[in-house]
Amino acid sequence: MTRQGPMTGRVFAGRYEIGERIGVGGMAEVYSATDNTLGRTVAVKVMLPQYADDPDFARRFRQEAAAAANLQSPYIVNVYDWGHDEDTYYIVMEYIRGSDLKTAIQQRGAINQRKAAEIGTQVCQALTAAHQQDIIHRDVKPQNIMVQPDGNVKVMDFGIARAKNSTADKTTVVLGTAHYASPEQAQGKDLSAASDIYSLGVVLYEATTGQLPFDGPDAVSVALMQVQDEPKPPREINPDISPELESIIMCAMQKEPGRRFATANDLRLALTDFLAGRPLGATAPLATDGFTSAQTRVMAPVGTMDAGATKTMPITPGAAAHAAPGTGDARSYKAGTDKQPMSGKKKAGIIAGVLIALLLIAGGIFAFGLNSGDKLDVPNVTGMSAEEAQKTIEQSGFKVGEVKNVYDDSAEPGTVVAQSPKGGDKAEKGSKINIDVSQGSEEIEVPDVMNMTLDEARKAITVAGFSVGETTKEYSDTVEEGKVMKQTPTGKTMAAQGSKIDLVISQGTDQVEVPDVEGLSLDAARAKIERAGLKLSQADSQHSSSVDANCIISQSPSSGTKVPEGSTVSVVVSLGKEDTSVTIPNVVGDTKDNAVSKLRNVGFIVDVDSDNSDTVAAGLVISQNRTGQAERGDRVLIVVSEGPAPTPPPPSGGGDSQGSTS
Repeated sequence: MTRQGPMTGRVFAGRYEIGERIGVGGMAEVYSATDNTLGRTVAVKVMLPQYADDPDFARRFRQEAAAAANLQSPYIVNVYDWGHDEDTYYIVMEYIRGSDLKTAIQQRGAINQRKAAEIGTQVCQALTAAHQQDIIHRDVKPQNIMVQPDGNVKVMDFGIARAKNSTADKTTVVLGTAHYASPEQAQGKDLSAASDIYSLGVVLYEATTGQLPFDGPDAVSVALMQVQDEPKPPREINPDISPELESIIMCAMQKEPGRRFATANDLRLALTDFLAGRPLGATAPLATDGFTSAQTRVMAPVGTMDAGATKTMPITPGAAAHAAPGTGDARSYKAGTDKQPMSGKKKAGIIAGVLIALLLIAGGIFAFGLNSGDKLDVPNVTGMSAEEAQKTIEQSGFKVGEVKNVYDDSAEPGTVVAQSPKGGDKAEKGSKINIDVSQGSEEIEVPDVMNMTLDEARKAITVAGFSVGETTKEYSDTVEEGKVMKQTPTGKTMAAQGSKIDLVISQGTDQVEVPDVEGLSLDAARAKIERAGLKLSQADSQHSSSVDANCIISQSPSSGTKVPEGSTVSVVVSLGKEDTSVTIPNVVGDTKDNAVSKLRNVGFIVDVDSDNSDTVAAGLVISQNRTGQAERGDRVLIVVSEGPAPTPPPPSGGGDSQGSTS
């Protein structure tokens, strides 16, 4: 879960735009952010304000950044940058997607032993890179091992790491988490790389069994178990664990640092042998400083040997469990085979050391001893369970004041998310410390933003108390372009306040351009249209004097038009040039009206003329200008008889007349 934090919206170094808070710890908060220079998502770790003014905390924060930035390994969260911006320090880190190993164990219980061994080899490579830089992690635990979607892991949070050659005072006490702390770490002793190996052994124990090797009502009792008690062999909890892997885990968890694997790389080699099915036993010289090579990694120092002396003997995992006590000749990975009873004086000293160390770390403080006077350092209980916080407060000389339950989507229910006074402040001995305890995320109704524009949806989501997550686009035949077609989670459901709502915006229909197929043959047109993702339909066939037969006369939609993919394009196919010639009827001798009717009935245009005829009666057709074949629509001239030409009158008489009388 994510939520807004006090840094949300700020821009560090003019480059890192802070987004939502994704985690909080004792000294710092972690935010997602956008690197505006490189355009990538990063994680930014920001020191809490109450520590920014403390020179010791600031120095340690800077040391962490500088140390982590020098670590180069595919199994370590990369540190890109760090700096100081106004009132706080920050570290820019790689943004990791996935979940931590602790969550996986809590959800699934014991995980497959081969997968656990694979994770162990990758963590070993991360630790090897750190140890080669003289940096000890000091807080190896499954919460700090991120399992990515591809199955690979990255080790994170060198928040309490310290270089072996650090100039910090020897009295400074820095502890990790009691359930994973080595015996020497629980006693506040100087640490070596062997402490990280022990912690990784505990992680492997928990991963393969689903249980912690030591658990108790409080951190003090757990730390005492780390120092005094032997863990139950893993195979008694989970019989499916192989004896070889059990031996590796128990060797890593030896109480004495010198009896563990000499280096993280040696532990990696042993795990690799297990995964490859190679035997772990070997004949090799015993070394006085632990497992020193791949050849001797299954051996361990026993007793005191003369300088330069070596002893060679075969070792089989588990063999030492049956060896005669006190022989000192051999041991397997099993712990405690030559353990001597602890004297009462030594036991009391260990208990005192553990109590002092845990009292110092319980408040998240780095000090040289108890403060003088009535005022004490307030312990930092943020991130602890309410029960653990109460015990820590009381053990530190204070009382628990008001306990307020608050909604907080960045912390598990029952976890302390705030306190007053703050950790590191000074307060009167016996005074009250108020704490706010998370009751998880407050769930509210998700707004329904379907069919809204993106701007409208953003406003509705923000007003409802959520934020817009990933926005993508898809085609839709039903939702208008530019509007929300899908949302996750869906509207009217319940979700944590401040959580993200992912949106899918409609791009409208998936449209394609109609190709030009006019003039193409029917087969060629069909192939071209189908290549464009469309379908061809023959709407009609017509004669054409300009388009060859079986070719496309016209199309609909026209070429260049945008249509949804899969649409149909209708075409008109040519039947070729039409044969329109007909025989001209012979109308000579017909009456005018019959002749005109016959010719027009077969498609001709009739022109009529007239003439005299001595042989053809008036009103009948004397002649026509065309016979045989002609195209419909052509003109045909007929000549109609007007009968014989009229007789001219006789010529008139002249001069004298014979009929006259005298």
